[in-house]
Amino acid sequence: MSTDATASADTFPTTAPRPSFLLVHGAWHRSECWDLVRKALAADGWTARTVDLPSAGPQRTPAAGMYDDADAIAARLRQADGPVIVVGHSYGGLPVTQAAAGLPAAAHLVYLAAYLPEEGESLLSVHGHGGDTAEDLCGTAPVVFDDPRTALFGDLPDEQAADAVSRLVTQSRRSFQQRVTRTAWRTVPSTYVLCEDDRALPPALQERMSTRATQVERLNTGHSPFLSAPTELAALLGRIGSEAVTSVSSHKS
Repeated sequence: MSTDATASADTFPTTAPRPSFLLVHGAWHRSECWDLVRKALAADGWTARTVDLPSAGPQRTPAAGMYDDADAIAARLRQADGPVIVVGHSYGGLPVTQAAAGLPAAAHLVYLAAYLPEEGESLLSVHGHGGDTAEDLCGTAPVVFDDPRTALFGDLPDEQAADAVSRLVTQSRRSFQQRVTRTAWRTVPSTYVLCEDDRALPPALQERMSTRATQVERLNTGHSPFLSAPTELAALLGRIGSEAVTSVSSHKS
């Protein structure tokens, strides 16, 4: 399942095509979490698409893993008719890193409070877990935080936070175990957006991973700015998109 949002774009330089956005959700979420950002981007003339990762939600056996998520992202990139800025949130940074390697449509990567892995890393290994444990082909994990309202949505009003928590789904354990074999950020320009009040992915860990990105931006938000600050996030993404086009144009001139 995928969704599109677009609006008439303002006058834009014709020396390079205006990129679209592919918004990739994190663990325990579905693509609907991006709805407010998509609307804000569309209001500013940007096209934004999403993808539902197969590792999130009810699973068959074998369960979907990170590689299946990467395949879903890669399929969207292969369908693109122009450059794409791929935005991965949290866990979504792992399959984005895997998927975008070697695909010409991937013009820029944005890691939003996201895992930015080295080759050979998994979500579990980043946290010092996993080892040689065999892949769990049928298990799913509920949200691991004792208090997901505080960890994921701590800067949301109570009613909005309660709605967000109610929309969380299970996640395949396999997706946390599979290790990245390709690292797109080595060849594709990237921006790390560090969320400074994050209670889910510690800012100190984000700081360490962000050193691998081409540039770093910061938001004074919790883990889910697509809900707590969608307009601010969309404005930042729009600026990143405009700068990406400027960069492409300068290389062509």
